[in-house]
Formats: sequence, structure tokens, C-alpha cells
Amino acid sequence: MKNIAILASGTGTNAENIIKYFKDSDKVNVAFVLVDNPTAQARERARNLGVPTYIRMKHEFKEPTLILPLLDLYHIDLLVLAGSLIFLPEYLTSRYDHRIINIHPSLLPKYGGKGFYGHKVHEAAIASGDKESGITIHYVNNEYDSGDIIFRATCPILPDDTADTLAERVHALEYQHFPHVIEEVSLQIK
Repeated sequence: MKNIAILASGTGTNAENIIKYFKDSDKVNVAFVLVDNPTAQARERARNLGVPTYIRMKHEFKEPTLILPLLDLYHIDLLVLAGSLIFLPEYLTSRYDHRIINIHPSLLPKYGGKGFYGHKVHEAAIASGDKESGITIHYVNNEYDSGDIIFRATCPILPDDTADTLAERVHALEYQHFPHVIEEVSLQIK
């Protein structure tokens, strides 16, 4: 059994989808959800599904003694960023090299990097006149959205799209593909 920890900052819809996907799995266990915002809806979604939650504020991630013992307690094999806005410090990215994955709501390298998240990404894609968008699932390293790409899926950008309508199609791709990719990556960990 591989243990994963989900890091989330907001509504937690991806976290909820992942938890539900692995609820009865004998291969992957969602050990806990870690949020950096005490009011993040991800906490309530996880608790409602019986998954423990913890809070570590952004500044606490700089201190290994506040993060690593929690990961060790649950024997975490893989960290999954599902809407997390935390830039992970080097001690985590080196310890979990190719064992931290993130999902980004664009076809990286387009609209990635510091400050590009959520609707900002969709607005930029529409404003640039792109014909397609999608998701990129990638490994996390010490640069924003620049780790090795694991998986991509695309969707069209329609002429009358708004950030909201494009976000709906991108979210559908996230919900459809992210759990499967997490499972594949988890099962490759030795």
C-alpha cells in the first residue's frame, strides 16, 4: 500500500475527487490532507470523507521540523499538490525527488510560473487567442511549474469562452485524469 498526502489551499474539489477515487483501494491510501489555510474548504471535504487533516501555514513549510515528522508518521510515499499554492522548499523537493506531483490548469510551459493559478491562467489563455487549453501533471522541483511532465490532456477554447466556462472544461479534465495518474505514479515508487 502506497501512502499519499494531499496538499491543498482552497475549495478542495480535486482533493475530494482523489479521496473518493482511492476510498476502497488496496493499492493507494490517502493518509491525510494538509492545508495552509485554516478556512480552506478542503479540510471539511476531507473530514466528511473520514480523512485526517492538518494545518501548516505557508511560513511553517520553511521549518523541516514542522513538516517532516508528519510525513514520517504516516510513511508518506507521494505528495500530491491539488490546488496548493505553497512553493515547496528544497528540503522537501530533494527528499521527495520525483515523488511530488502537481496539476496545473494549462498546457505548460504556457501560463505557468509564479502568480499563474486559477482564473488567471484561463484569462491569459483566452486573451492570447489560444485555440486549446488543458491540464499538465508534472513533478515538482525547485522552480515554479518546470518539473518533468508526466501527463497532458487538452480541451478546446471556444470563441465565446469566459474564464468560468473554460475552467469548467479544464476541471473536468482534472477530475477525469488526475486520480489515474496519481495511481500510476504511486505504483512506480519502490
